[in-house]
Amino acid sequence: MRYVLIYGVIAGALAISLITASIAIKSLSHLQSEWFGYLVMLATLSLIFVAVKRYRDVECGGVIRFGRAFLLGLGVAVVAGLVYVIGWELYLAASGGEPSEVLTSYLNAMLADMRAAGASEAAIAARRVEMEPYVQAYRNPLSRMLITFSEIFPVGLLVALVAALILRNPRAFPARA
Repeated sequence: MRYVLIYGVIAGALAISLITASIAIKSLSHLQSEWFGYLVMLATLSLIFVAVKRYRDVECGGVIRFGRAFLLGLGVAVVAGLVYVIGWELYLAASGGEPSEVLTSYLNAMLADMRAAGASEAAIAARRVEMEPYVQAYRNPLSRMLITFSEIFPVGLLVALVAALILRNPRAFPARA
């Protein structure tokens, strides 16, 4: 549990810190912002691999089964996701705006990218209609938290799976004596 908490808090805090800093700087376009966000998540959630390896080497004598490694990685991903959600809610509270304004701004940037790419007005209008329920859902704090959690958790789930698959083999990244 110690590994889950330590590595999960560090991963979640790093992810939300870097992402909110990039938002505050406002130097990235909509598409760049998406790519940057998921790259940050992937990089910070690589701490799942570190946590599983450290646990395997220190607590398990260099051997860990897939199930235990996956559950450990999953735990880190959940804690990181919760820290990320809390950090996002704090950012929204500190920025002082209506939370749905963030999603509206995101939607407007997406539509501007569609216009720049030459999409028809009908396609742009259809996208706006398609996204409106999400903007409305974002006004509800519980829905917003679930949406925010769903941004980072799948990345953590994937990293946990890869870490467990690799580190179940004791010859993969063996402990140094």
